[in-house]
Formats: sequence, structure tokens, C-alpha cells
Amino acid sequence: RLAPHIRETTAVIDEALRNKELVLLEGAQGVLLDPDFGTYPYTTSSSPMGGGACLGAGISPARLNHILAVFKAYTTRVGAGPMPTELKDEIGEAIRQCAHEFGTTTGRPRRCGWFDGVAARFSSRINGYTGIALTRLDVLDRFPKLKICTAYKLNGKIIEEFPGRTTELEKCEPVYEEMDGWSESTAGARRWA
Repeated sequence: RLAPHIRETTAVIDEALRNKELVLLEGAQGVLLDPDFGTYPYTTSSSPMGGGACLGAGISPARLNHILAVFKAYTTRVGAGPMPTELKDEIGEAIRQCAHEFGTTTGRPRRCGWFDGVAARFSSRINGYTGIALTRLDVLDRFPKLKICTAYKLNGKIIEEFPGRTTELEKCEPVYEEMDGWSESTAGARRWA
């Protein structure tokens, strides 16, 4: 019964692209789990990057028109691996509980921390994002003060580039920019005002 509906996927996608139809590719997980550019050995087996989506779909990267980054307004990580902005305190726990940050399959608590702008900048550079979607902003509604990591301190020096080695990242301390929170609900907000 299914046989008439089975086709070579790469041919279907190529035909759709030639017909100027919308094709949406979705990457799973985060760039720091990429086996080549992530925090090896704490990575996954396939590439979650824009180029990786092309590999999985069987199309040329030259055929991508837009690469949209999806960032949470805070940082999370499941399992081991370096995470400079991790909050091992009541703020990290409040983010986890408010956002229900637990593994989908295992129920394991996700590690939570302030937004890591260094990691985001690195992700943007290696993916060539044409846009960003910032999600879960409402999770931060309750905090009177917010922090954004804008650089790292490594061996006494301030660095703004993401380290190339996991062993260096493990030694990094976040350098934060602190700002007042908005202390009101962002639920349903559709305009900056």
C-alpha cells in the first residue's frame, strides 16, 4: 500500500526547489553539539548546522536562501560538557522550573545559565545566519536583573572569540553585561512598545 508513495527524497526536494516551492529544513539540537565544531567529545553524531541540513537533504548549500538561528533567551545543555554561563544556584533552578527544562526522553534536568553571546556569535559566524528567532523570553519576565555573557576570561585574559579547544572552554569564566529586567509579562507581546 505504501509503495506508490515512496520516492527518492533528494529528487522530490530538487523538484520542489526548481518549481520555486518553499522547502523548509530543520536542524536538531545546537551547534555546540556538532561533531566538527562543537565541544567534542560532548557532541552528537550528525551536524546540526546549516550545512548539515543540506547534507541530510541532499541539496547544495548554494540553494539555501535563508538560515534562521533559533536561540533561547538563556542557555541550556543536557549532559556533560563545558558551559561557562551555567548557573548552579537558585536562579538556574528557577529558570529550569519555570521553563520546564527537562530532557524530553529521559526527564533529566537540563543545565541552565544566562545567555552566552560568545557562543551565539561563534554559531552565527560558522553558519552565516540571515536572521535570528529569540525564544523563551517570557521565562526571564520574573527576574529583576539579567546578565548576558559578552566575553570570556581565560588565563587572566579577556577573549571575545569562542575557544577552539574544549579544554580551553572548560577554563573560561563568563564576562557579563548586567541590565535591569522588565519585571512584567511579555506573554502576547507583538510590538516593541
